[in-house]
Parts: sequence; C-alpha cells; structure tokens
Amino acid sequence: MNVFVIGIGLIGGSFVKDIKAIMPDAIVFGIDANPDHLEEALSLGLIEHKANYGDLPEADFVLVSIPVNEMVKELPRILDVVDDDCVVCDAGSTKELICKALANHPKRRNFLACHPIAGTEFSGPSAAVLGLYEGKTNIICEVEKTAFKLQERALEIFQLLGMRIRYMNPKAHDKHIAYVSHLSHISSFMLGKTVIEKEKNERDIFDMAGSGFESTVRLAKSSPAMWTPIFEQNKENVIETLNEYIQNLMEFRELLKEDDFEGIYNEMNNTNKIKSILKGIPINKK
Repeated sequence: MNVFVIGIGLIGGSFVKDIKAIMPDAIVFGIDANPDHLEEALSLGLIEHKANYGDLPEADFVLVSIPVNEMVKELPRILDVVDDDCVVCDAGSTKELICKALANHPKRRNFLACHPIAGTEFSGPSAAVLGLYEGKTNIICEVEKTAFKLQERALEIFQLLGMRIRYMNPKAHDKHIAYVSHLSHISSFMLGKTVIEKEKNERDIFDMAGSGFESTVRLAKSSPAMWTPIFEQNKENVIETLNEYIQNLMEFRELLKEDDFEGIYNEMNNTNKIKSILKGIPINKK
C-alpha cells in the first residue's frame, strides 16, 4: 500500500508511526510545503520518500493534515490527480467549509471528510507520537458521499489504529467542536496572555505557577498558524460559545462581589459532574 501524508507534523507524523506499526509493508511518501519538515521526517524514519503532487496517481491512501485554510485550496487539487481507486482523508478541525468546497468536485466520491480528535500542544515531525490515535474518536462527515469500497479501506485503517468512529453532519460538527475544542484553546491562549502581561510587573509569578496552571495553559503552546484559520472558518460558532463563556465568567465575578460564597460553591459543585462525563477519555502528553 502506498500511503501519502500531506503535512508531516504532529497529526500526519503520528499517523505514519501508527501505520508503520500495524502495516509494516506500507510505503510512506511525504509531501510538505516546508522542506525542512521533509528532511526531518526522512531522518526520523517517518517517511521513505519525499514526493510531490505529480506522484499522487501512485497513492492508495492519502491523509491531508495541513491548516484548514490551505485544505480548502489544496484538496480540490489533490483530488484532481489521484487515481479513481484512491481514498483521500483530511484531518481538519472544521468540516462545513471544506465539505462545501468539494461538494461538486468530479471525484467527491474519493474524499472522506474526517476529524480525528487527537493531538498535543506540540508541532512538527519530531512531535509525532506512537499510539496517538488509540482510543480516540474520529468524526466522519457526509460518509454517504464517499464510494463504499473506499469508505471500507479507510475505516479498516482507523479501526486498526484503535479509533472510535462517530458520524455527524458538517454543520453539527463545527457547532459542537467549538465548545469542546475551540473554546478551550481560546481560554488557554487568553489565560497565558493575562499571566504574561501581569508577569511584567511581578517577576515571581511563574515561580508560583503549579501543575494546575501548567495544565490549564498547556494549549497556549499550540501553533497559531494552525489555529487562526480554524477560528476564521468557525467564526460564528466560536463567537456564540465565547458569548456564553463570558456570561458565565461575569456571573461568577458578581457572586464574588456579593460575597455569595454559597453560590460559588454551588456553581463549582454542579460543574463537578464533568468528572464523570470525561472519565475514561485518554489524554496524550509528551
């Protein structure tokens, strides 16, 4: 099997590591706009060959893991040149705009819209993690628009990686992911910004930062080049979630102002049920 990965960073590189573990005979080709990433991927043994779009007719499976603004432009070009028996999957954190961009493509049947909910705050080929996808959920949108035999090939690979499969329409995906992923990244970035600005005057603040701060601000280490296009494509849903989040923060502030610590206790106690909701979700750290 010829596996092409376009974008050899955390997501693409981790996928390659897992593919090599479950399919040792697979030949992996890498395509990346950053030549340093390709060289690094070669030196790390993530890929066997550097490639370009001219090589895509040889592909059996293509994973596209590039920023979502680039996906909208590049996925049509990729589908233009792949063979009729090749399946192309993306790993974008937004789905509606990508699916709309490909709705009328002659090879729409070759595309499977995916969002593997997996990752860390690190980026680049060296951030690749073996087993990143084990136990993680892969959201698949508009599965009915993909040729059945190509669906089967992709689903077999995802199941061998140990992923759980969920089906969702693109609009619902983007709305839900704004709450559980996009908002948490904004919160982390803005908490980091708040502390950095305060640190200018209070040099000891980072000496006092413990594991709670580190875990809360961890996502602020994520790539702005990847996340800015995500916020742009999912702007309406992100604004809606931000409005609700800001309202909750303002209500918490009012409870403090009014010395309503019973109210604060109740707010936190009611939110504690998040423990049971999140129980069992695997978390990757590096």
